[in-house]
Amino acid sequence: MAMVAQQHRESSSGSISKQNSSIDSGKYVRYTAEQVEALERVYTECPKPSSLRRQQLIRECPILSNIEPKQIKVWFQNRRCREKQRKESSRLQTVNRKLTAMNKLLMEENDRLQKQVSQLVCENGYMRQQLQTASAATTTDASCESVVTTPRHSLRDANNPAGLLSIAEETLTEFLSKATGTAVDWVQMPGMKPGPDSVGIFAISHSCSGVAARACGLVSLEPTKIAEILKDRPSWFRDCRSLEVFTMFPAGNGGTIELVYTQIYAPTTLAPARDFWTLRYTTTLENGSLVVCERSLSGTGAGPNAAAASQFTRAEMLPSGYLIRPCDGGGSIIHIVDHLNLEAWSVPEVLRPLYESSKVVAQKMTIAALRYVRQIAQETSGEVVYGLGRQPAVLRTFSQRLSRGFNDAINGFNDDGWSLLSCDGAEDVIIAVNSTKSLSTSSNSLSVIGGILCAKASMLLQNVPPAVLVRFLREHRSEWADFNIDAYSAASLKAGSYAYPGMRPTRFTGSQIIMPLGHTIEHEEMLEVIRLEGHSLGQEDAFMSRDIHLLQMCSGVDENAIGACSELVFAPIDEMFPDDAPLLPSGFRIIPLESKSGDAHDTLPTNRTLDLTSSLEVGPASATTAADASSCYNARSVLTIAFQFPFENNLQENVATMARQYLRSVISSVQRVAMAISPSGVSPTVGPKLSPGSPEALTLAHWICQSYSYHMGAELLRADPLNGDTVLKNLWLHQDAILCCSLKSLPVFIFANQAGLDMLETTLVALQDVTLDKIFDDTGRKALFAEFAKIMQQGFAYLPGGICMSTMGRHVSYEQAIAWKVLAPDENTVHCLAFTFVNWSFV
Repeated sequence: MAMVAQQHRESSSGSISKQNSSIDSGKYVRYTAEQVEALERVYTECPKPSSLRRQQLIRECPILSNIEPKQIKVWFQNRRCREKQRKESSRLQTVNRKLTAMNKLLMEENDRLQKQVSQLVCENGYMRQQLQTASAATTTDASCESVVTTPRHSLRDANNPAGLLSIAEETLTEFLSKATGTAVDWVQMPGMKPGPDSVGIFAISHSCSGVAARACGLVSLEPTKIAEILKDRPSWFRDCRSLEVFTMFPAGNGGTIELVYTQIYAPTTLAPARDFWTLRYTTTLENGSLVVCERSLSGTGAGPNAAAASQFTRAEMLPSGYLIRPCDGGGSIIHIVDHLNLEAWSVPEVLRPLYESSKVVAQKMTIAALRYVRQIAQETSGEVVYGLGRQPAVLRTFSQRLSRGFNDAINGFNDDGWSLLSCDGAEDVIIAVNSTKSLSTSSNSLSVIGGILCAKASMLLQNVPPAVLVRFLREHRSEWADFNIDAYSAASLKAGSYAYPGMRPTRFTGSQIIMPLGHTIEHEEMLEVIRLEGHSLGQEDAFMSRDIHLLQMCSGVDENAIGACSELVFAPIDEMFPDDAPLLPSGFRIIPLESKSGDAHDTLPTNRTLDLTSSLEVGPASATTAADASSCYNARSVLTIAFQFPFENNLQENVATMARQYLRSVISSVQRVAMAISPSGVSPTVGPKLSPGSPEALTLAHWICQSYSYHMGAELLRADPLNGDTVLKNLWLHQDAILCCSLKSLPVFIFANQAGLDMLETTLVALQDVTLDKIFDDTGRKALFAEFAKIMQQGFAYLPGGICMSTMGRHVSYEQAIAWKVLAPDENTVHCLAFTFVNWSFV
């Protein structure tokens, strides 16, 4: 230490020799406050700078000139380690708080179950006594019925505040008995076990009138904020068309009573929509808990428009609501209960399971409410980061507008201006027209000379997993979509650019690039921008790009989510992507119908794949035969398709004919896809874009590692032993970016590990649309071309550090790149080229 201190003193005096100026890089260096501040500024911009960046930092910052580059590298390593430890400590504290709250909830659940057991024991004893004294029991039962029913009818007088307050207090009592008591026999929601990483505890009703679901969870928001969010039902319940408060007056105990009229969209064209006329009571309990409870009122309560209400079937809401209890360490514990009678008699018999399933209510309302509140909590705390620099609220609004526009198209309400144009009885293709609708927002309007035309249809699917079908429709758009139709719809975004399809022929290149924008905390919903590349076939503008951009929302891709609806909704959007862009949504909705045999066995293995890229999930690989899959999945679902098109008055008939033909074409394509992916079909897996020589993910991982060892004389993966799935898992989690590209005239990437996808800022699906030349700058391309002959002759080459480009246009620096040939051992041929980018970071 004395030697080090002496060297520092000599350095500060400026009289050190060349030999003494070199600091032993293995010894500790004490940084000044100014040096630490300079390093912290760089760390904020780039936590993992490359060697080039570190050398540049020393040159640009004189106060760091006496520090060796290796010591700078060590400082950044230590800083990342401290940051990781801090995050881990914070994560563990959060997990501890969640576990404490979860333990409290489980203890309460245990108490409730014990009370339920005691109640059942008492009922059993009562039944025995009743069997022994039948006549006495009959008299007792009649008298009890008289006592219970007489006052209940008297409380139904909702014409005066006193009667409403009595109903409100009764609703509060019944709701609390469901939320924390034994009024309903709750059973655990299938496939959703409670744990430290789960959103909450979910249960559904068993053998009760109507359908009911319950959720309990911990949220880092104050009770008043949570109540405000949950009372705004249209913001989180996608099927809620409108909610209007007609009357609100204070209750004598400091609470408020509201009379509410709510309209709910129909999920398919085969059923009418629902509405509710309810009383909503908000109050605070003695223990400080906030309660919002609600129930249906008897009476007409038709809403603002009696004529429009004729399109709805009046449903009943039994005592439901939210119990929000503040926690000592901050945040709140929420109990949510939804108990409905959806009047299943009013729908076709094939759809009745949809209206009689507590699982569907749980997914659409109860679980959705808790997830939405948790999403807001994480966005408020800054834990959620979205793409393209958009604020979470903006992207959330886009998702809501896509969903609302799609629901409006499916339902076609008269008060929105929709009228039925024709209905094809052969295929049930419905054509509806809206001449009053305009593509407009608050500050960005687009006049439509004619109006909007919607072609829609519903069909029954047998033994087709909704999540698998939606994934295929999302990843293989060219299999069912017509680029010219997409181009026609996109023309609605440009004033005066309407043209009937075929007037300006366009060639679709087949390239579909998916750019992620954001997703919910459990990835049950994704928002993304799709770019479809096209070029005009006309001579006058042959070199003009005709790329089309679509804003797309995809949900329900988890095959294990029991009762969840799967959707793919999209709308053309201007390439500038303004916040107030007009949207005209179209898409698909697949609703599972509960199987009579139960849901426990109605799920497919999660590792069932569509093609090579979708099979690159880390986990045990297994081959599922058609017979095995058929035995584990046997269910029906309803597919609803709706496509919207703008039109001019003089082209209405032409557009209607085009829309009808296009919808029939889409239905035919979807039926072919459904037959292919059905476990009972001839071909249970779908992969039309795979070349016959493409290996599966596990095989490719072995080839990459074996070829690296053969050419380099070293192991790519350090873990031992590397057997079976361990190779793929370790390759996927490797710290350096590893990518593989095809050996074609225009090389495209066919594989990337997690670090590679992060570096390119893309997904496995979109990776196949990224070419090798797009990621390198001019210097990188020259270095690659110079070494290409060496790679093919010698089998590998080292490329110098440089800059490459992500798909989002960001620059990425790397210290070194290694390229090698990936050999197929059995065939002794070169399958592809592999690259690894060492110590990469965003500039």
